[in-house]
Amino acid sequence: MRYEMKLNDGPFYSIKSGQKTIEMRLCDKKRSLIKIGDEIEFSHREKGEKVLTRVCNLTKFKDFDELYKHYDKVRLGYLENETADPCDMSQYYNDKDIKLYGALAIEIELI
Repeated sequence: MRYEMKLNDGPFYSIKSGQKTIEMRLCDKKRSLIKIGDEIEFSHREKGEKVLTRVCNLTKFKDFDELYKHYDKVRLGYLENETADPCDMSQYYNDKDIKLYGALAIEIELI
């Protein structure tokens, strides 16, 4: 199965370069359908540029705090000199939905 997801500038180019190998999403009904071996086509939200990846692993967490503790920040898309903060995800998801669905770490590789 192939899924499509949109990304902002920073995360898109971080995945395209191979640095970001974990995409973080809410583990809602839509994302809970993703399986290991599926493909995700990420598209740049503004430019329409695309990059194709394959799902290598999926791990569900209670929330983004737990997810951030489990992975190296560079794999999550942060630079070495940046602070990785789970609160960054609040720009995409509200606390109510995070408590309801949890967080999903989607480990990917470029195709």
